[in-house]
Amino acid sequence: MVHYKLTYFLSRGLADVSRQLFHLAGVEFEDERLNRDQFLERKESFPFKQVPVLTVDGLEIPQSMAIARYLATKFGFAGKTPEESALVDAFVDQFKDFYAEIHDYFYTMLGFTQLDGEEQKEKVLIPARDKFLPLLAKFLAKSKSGFLVDSGITFADLIIVDDMTTLINWWPQYADGYPEILAWRERVMNYPKLKEYIEKRPVTMA
Repeated sequence: MVHYKLTYFLSRGLADVSRQLFHLAGVEFEDERLNRDQFLERKESFPFKQVPVLTVDGLEIPQSMAIARYLATKFGFAGKTPEESALVDAFVDQFKDFYAEIHDYFYTMLGFTQLDGEEQKEKVLIPARDKFLPLLAKFLAKSKSGFLVDSGITFADLIIVDDMTTLINWWPQYADGYPEILAWRERVMNYPKLKEYIEKRPVTMA
């Protein structure tokens, strides 16, 4: 039996999509959560000196998206055809573009900058949101499954919705005016096996 260990911080952050994939697939894994001091003690030992890191029978895999894509492919949540897989990757790449655009807002809310959060919301988050969410809504309107691709839920749904949870924690009105996006979020968060995990996982703002 394969032994999986996922190492990350105490928060959801960039690793929760992989935690969610394990729970969706019903696959056991060691969920190693480090505080800041524990991370700093071990930082030099990690392949890229950062987390998350997935260890698979001793093989260490770094980078959050590489880990999530590996698990999604292995467990059947990366699209059912090569064409769907390409679309799923495209959604994830578009999310990464969005994430880069809201960097200043995100890291201000985490307390890593001295910028004004309200100003960054108006200047950075809202324009990026109003570009990103309509793109998703167009695909959801055509989807036969209610998720981003016709065959059902994928890691693209998971990572975008989990990031949305963080943004809604900071600004509850984040998705107001986008009812189809809110309905999709509810569909993802109430998906069998995922709902149980979400209800039991440690509550963190991000």
